[in-house]
Amino acid sequence: METGPTSHSYTSQRLKLHYDDWGNPDAPPLLLLHGGRDHSRNWDWTARALRKDWHIIAPDWRGHGDSQWSADGEYKMLTYIYDLAQLIHQQRLAPVTIVAHSMGGNIATRYAGLFPDHIRKLVAIEGLGASPQMLAEREAVDFAERIRSWVERKRAASARTPRRYPTLEAALQRMMEENKHLSEEQARHLTIHGVNQNEDGTYSWKFDPYLNIWSESDITQTQIETLWSRITAPTLLMYGANSWASNPEKDGRLAHFNTARVSVYENAGHWLHHDQFDQFIAELRAFL
Repeated sequence: METGPTSHSYTSQRLKLHYDDWGNPDAPPLLLLHGGRDHSRNWDWTARALRKDWHIIAPDWRGHGDSQWSADGEYKMLTYIYDLAQLIHQQRLAPVTIVAHSMGGNIATRYAGLFPDHIRKLVAIEGLGASPQMLAEREAVDFAERIRSWVERKRAASARTPRRYPTLEAALQRMMEENKHLSEEQARHLTIHGVNQNEDGTYSWKFDPYLNIWSESDITQTQIETLWSRITAPTLLMYGANSWASNPEKDGRLAHFNTARVSVYENAGHWLHHDQFDQFIAELRAFL
């Protein structure tokens, strides 16, 4: 009978961070990096399909899954890059292959530009962050106004407690409303691994509610594009045709990459690795 992953932890900036290890340590390492407000068990289908050929490790980012939350409620991209660097350093994974989704892709592409010799191959599923149009709209708002808004939203978040669902089924319904492309089986699996049961019997999502308010502190877009240009590993950028995310081949961002190509999935949204799993795994195997 095939077993699931074993749970492990590592330390980064005094936080205890969790990761799943799918075994096969003599195989080449493959990191699976989840997106924002998600968790490592999002990758279970992918891990089962690839575990015989790879040593798969799937971490929970700080503030997510079974990893600790940041004490100050701040989640900065540079901190996430450090967490990734610490996992790769402590487990001696370099050079490593990375498959990353959404926020995980944003972190992984930056890391790959900072440490290009640490990456063998890179797959980023809708992982380049905000589109040029979204960035332009943001920059059109006065900087001081943005900071004042951030202060107000952080203050409001501090007054809120994590939402409680009376039953697991209620949390499942919320998951299916948020991700309409998911089958009920997929949504149930993601919900079971994505919630904790509270002492009163209700259920709450594992992620830190402060993740809803992104830090205003980040490197510039020009610096991010410079990091993209320094990636030397073969890179595959995957996008869903029905997603809100902007295709980098059409919006100009692909021009900052030297070794990347874009693959678009029809009838798929932001979670294309769930929406078109068979197509995704076939292309992933071929690329890796």
